[in-house]
Order: sequence, then C-alpha cells, then structure tokens
Amino acid sequence: MIGLGDGIHLRALESGDGAALAAAYDANRAHLSRWDPLRDAAFYTAEWQEGVVAHALRDRTDGRAARFVLCHEDSRVMGIANISNIVHGAFESADLGYWIDASLAGRGLMSKTVAALISYAQTELGLHRLQASTLLDNAASQRVLERHGFEPIGMAPKYLRIAGEWQDHLLFQRIL
Repeated sequence: MIGLGDGIHLRALESGDGAALAAAYDANRAHLSRWDPLRDAAFYTAEWQEGVVAHALRDRTDGRAARFVLCHEDSRVMGIANISNIVHGAFESADLGYWIDASLAGRGLMSKTVAALISYAQTELGLHRLQASTLLDNAASQRVLERHGFEPIGMAPKYLRIAGEWQDHLLFQRIL
C-alpha cells in the first residue's frame, strides 16, 4: 500500500472490491463517459464488478496484468490503475491505463500513481517498456505521461471504440 496524499492510497485490487468499484464507476459515469466505451447498466452493479475482479485476479496470477485501486481512507474506491496486456520474452512490454474520481482530478494523485506503477513495472515485473494511449484532446493525461518520461510515438487512427465511436488516440511509450 502506497500513500498518495489527501487520504488516498494505492493498493492491489482484492477479492470483495466489486461493490466499491461499482459505486466508484456509478459516481463517475458522467466524468468517464467521454473516455470510456459505452456501458450496459449491469456494468454498474456489484455482481458485475466482482466478476471483473475475479478475472483481474486470474490475470494477475497468470502474469497477464496487475490491477490497482486508489482508495480513500474510508475504503471508497477513487480510481483505478492498470498494467495490462503484459508480454514477456523478447517484448517485455505492457499497457498502462488509469482514471481518477472527478473530485480528485488535478491534485497530482494520478502523477504519483503513474510513478508507482513505473517502479512496479521495472522492479516487480521486469518489464522493458510501458505503453499508454490517450484521446487526442486528453491534455491532462498526456501531461501526466510526459512528466514521467513517456514519449509520443504516433497516432493510431480509430484505435478504440470510445463513447460509441471509433476514435483516434495518441500513443506513448516509456523505455524502462
């Protein structure tokens, strides 16, 4: 567990986090709608999220991903940070993704989270490279990445279906 400030800490996702995840996603529906895929109503339920947790824990055990939550001292989930699509061997690379509760945006907490995940990727996972992508107009996330040594490596047309449309993304990487 890593203290980030403002009563927030970063910890690994745990079994039983489904209800807190559902509440966090529900509270941030409007905030996340422009950066997320369209979500079915079931996505916002504790049952659905507990299934997501179970899958994420299997991925962790199998070495495919490492998922973390930003938690308030009262146990509310206030954001998520993921290292996913881990590939070892000649590639030694993974994707980085994250979001934070609207009420905490702009306080530097995600910057501290990204720093912690870079360290984890290097020391615990032994990775060579992290990649991240942002929508073209997501300047705040781009600043976080650049602050931590991520370099833009190109633009991927129609990269992800976000808010119901295939959207272009800027790609970033950091060699670890």
